[in-house]
Amino acid sequence: MTAQATEQIDQHELMKKYDKESNFRTNLGPWGWVTLILGGALTIFQLYTAYKGAYVSLIQGAIHLGAALCLVYLFYPIKSSMVKKRGVPWYDALLAFAALFTNFYIIYSYDRLINEAIIFGFTAFDQIVATAGILLLLEATRRVVGLPIVIIAIVALLYGLLGQYIPVIGHAGYDWPSLATEMFFSSSSIFGIPIQISSTYIYLFLFFGVMLVKTNIGQFFNDIALRLTGKYTGGTAKAAVAASGLQGMVSGSSVANTVGSGSFTIPMMKNAGFKPHFAAATEASASTGGQIMPPIMGAAAFIMAQYTGIPYNEIIVIAIIPAILYFSGVFLGTHFEARKQGVLGLAADQLPKIKNLVKRLDLFLPLVIIIGFLLAGYTPTYAALFAIGTAFVISFFRKDTRMSLKEIIKILEEGARTALPVIAACATAGIIAGTVTTTGLGPKIAGGIIELAQGQFFLVMFFTMIACIILGMGLPTTANYVVTATMAAPALLAFDVPVIAVHMFVFYFGIVADITPPVCLAAYAGAGIAGANPMRAGVTAVKLAVAAFIIPYMFVSNPILLLQGDANVTNVSIAVITALLGMASISASMIGHFINKVNWIERIVLFAGGILLVYPDPIFSLIGFVLAGAIAALQYVQSRSDKAKQQAS
Repeated sequence: MTAQATEQIDQHELMKKYDKESNFRTNLGPWGWVTLILGGALTIFQLYTAYKGAYVSLIQGAIHLGAALCLVYLFYPIKSSMVKKRGVPWYDALLAFAALFTNFYIIYSYDRLINEAIIFGFTAFDQIVATAGILLLLEATRRVVGLPIVIIAIVALLYGLLGQYIPVIGHAGYDWPSLATEMFFSSSSIFGIPIQISSTYIYLFLFFGVMLVKTNIGQFFNDIALRLTGKYTGGTAKAAVAASGLQGMVSGSSVANTVGSGSFTIPMMKNAGFKPHFAAATEASASTGGQIMPPIMGAAAFIMAQYTGIPYNEIIVIAIIPAILYFSGVFLGTHFEARKQGVLGLAADQLPKIKNLVKRLDLFLPLVIIIGFLLAGYTPTYAALFAIGTAFVISFFRKDTRMSLKEIIKILEEGARTALPVIAACATAGIIAGTVTTTGLGPKIAGGIIELAQGQFFLVMFFTMIACIILGMGLPTTANYVVTATMAAPALLAFDVPVIAVHMFVFYFGIVADITPPVCLAAYAGAGIAGANPMRAGVTAVKLAVAAFIIPYMFVSNPILLLQGDANVTNVSIAVITALLGMASISASMIGHFINKVNWIERIVLFAGGILLVYPDPIFSLIGFVLAGAIAALQYVQSRSDKAKQQAS
């Protein structure tokens, strides 16, 4: 019991250290009643509008954002070091109600703002409210998400103000009153597509995740994965990959997934014989991959549907093959490392009992419901509502998950608190997207990338990749997709590439920033649990997740992997098989072990063969197969020779 308690304390402290959104006040004093009522009211409002229909976007967004920012100032102190102090300081309470006022001012003045103000101009008080609203949003985002996205938003605002003074990519420029009112009172910036999607779909799916956690589905995923893979070579690491992929369908954060799942999987991997840095890297790479796992995909899929015009239930099908390739790459990497280190599987008596798993199969029902309804063509709103109701009913099946009235009210508040980082990030990302759109910055950046690459398509992809990784560092999933889609995607859209391939490209490279040194927060969190060197864990995570750096090039060059173009069964099957063989060859090269340990020449040949296998051309794939096959044959002969020598001796 003491060990478990210690582990829980460590997990909580790690979340506070590496996950900004987890560093909130827990001892609110009398203000706890305010957050309970306001948080519960926000969740009920979201459920009500999902059932009855949303208000017009500006009013829906203002209620959604106003309540969220008020809660941010009550939950999150001005400095992380103050989080343990009891109660809420007077200035945070003042800021909370100021944030509520500025947003509800939109609701109160809605008719005048959208009718009269556009013709006769905004009043001085309108301009003050807009300015205050923007500042309050930026400060709230800094507290709950962190500085990177705030810095980008401030740079975007400065660009909007000072455009006439900027060479090459400049513009006519705006005065502050015009810029502030455009940002705060229109449905194209702060209340643009990201917050519109957050206030309808994303909130429901995040609350669905909270309900699933209440049913203890995380431990069930761990047990299922361990039962399926635990007895095989390196089974504990393979179980970690499978469990984190499953939990990624629920979690919206790479770091939270790493800490939540890793608290169980990382010690298990270390006990099995894996080195600490490898255990940390396995969990981090798998947890980061959870953000690309359908159907939720870190909630970015909803915004992607709006940006691309492709229905959400089609996007989650399109994303399946790339996700399978990614997790296959990580899975193979753990297999080769286990062979290299001699890490065996677990004994049968160490695996979860099948009968105990069968008793909990009902926990899959909410996921089956949500995926089934989405694939059947129902709206995400309807699917989420039905799945939330199913999870709520299932929670009463067991004594340890059964909720009292007090616990139901508390989980409504928890749903709101879980959504705060996403809401703040979406609203701030709206500032960036709005600036890029209104100033025409997107095409100018695209032109700059194309000019830098001298029109060479591969170089355009490479420079876009670098831009996405840099822009994605320190940003949550939804925000990094909005930023990369508006600032980096236009460069690839200038070529004849399917729009979904372009958006998936920037989405993938924004996500892998979480495991790419030097800012690799998921790897740092895993290293904290494993007691490993953080940078070494980050470098190893990149080796394991190398598929994530290759797959986007694959589906841009060969959109069949995204079920685009001539995507019949034969073509898709060939593309997937050659891609999987390529992933195996590349993983073996990165780990340094295939059938036996590989030398540096063999590693180069395996890597080259893998790249040629994933390249969408039959001739190149055949050459890649020959190269990888030659190394496999050599290693097999060497392995038989070594065994014969051992038997002879």
